[in-house]
Amino acid sequence: MIFKQLFDADTCTYTYLIGCEFSQKAILIDTVASQLDIYLALLEQLDLTLIYTLETHVHADHVTAASLLREKVGSKSVVHRDAGAACADLMVTDGVDLQIGEIEIKVLHTPGHTSGCVSYLLDDRVFTGDCLLINGCGRTDFQQGDAATMYRSIFQKLFTLPPDTLVYPGHDYKGYTVSTIKQEMALNARLGGNKTEPEFIDIMANLNLPYPKYIDEALPANQACGKSQSDFLQQG
Repeated sequence: MIFKQLFDADTCTYTYLIGCEFSQKAILIDTVASQLDIYLALLEQLDLTLIYTLETHVHADHVTAASLLREKVGSKSVVHRDAGAACADLMVTDGVDLQIGEIEIKVLHTPGHTSGCVSYLLDDRVFTGDCLLINGCGRTDFQQGDAATMYRSIFQKLFTLPPDTLVYPGHDYKGYTVSTIKQEMALNARLGGNKTEPEFIDIMANLNLPYPKYIDEALPANQACGKSQSDFLQQG
């Protein structure tokens, strides 16, 4: 398997490139429009054909490159059916398997940050988007967010995975790149140590987070797969 973890410093977003070394087919998870040239160069360098761009949800902090990549290389965009992005080529639901050459990726519906959030499970690793972060989790105070729903998604879907499963989040703001399910169950500041659902709801209700920097531009853009936001793209 070919695996690359990429980082957009402006929005602290991780994008993941996964390729099958036998078929030379690839996917990108959670692309950022301003990083388009980097993706294209990497695909060419590795001689990979991009099949899918997978979204863990409709993002509020950056614009996806899904539409741009679709126009450039013919890839198909993938979102959950509840994500609110009718522009996508493939609407997935919980338990769906995506096949890329010899690589199989399972869709886990993990709502809470938004109603259409998913995680992607691939063998020994899970890509958790904004649901489970390293020593944290996504916020639940906008865009159909719900703390109780997120708690159940994490404890019933993610924390039931094997303890050594690698956790690759959608963002990190402190330089962390990877964790494990075991580590998050034990040490996560908001969820670790068997915190109860009421404890978690209280934590999330008192975060007092600022209004997302790019939400007014990013949210409508991502509902259109990023296609109509050239002005926003040029900001980066």
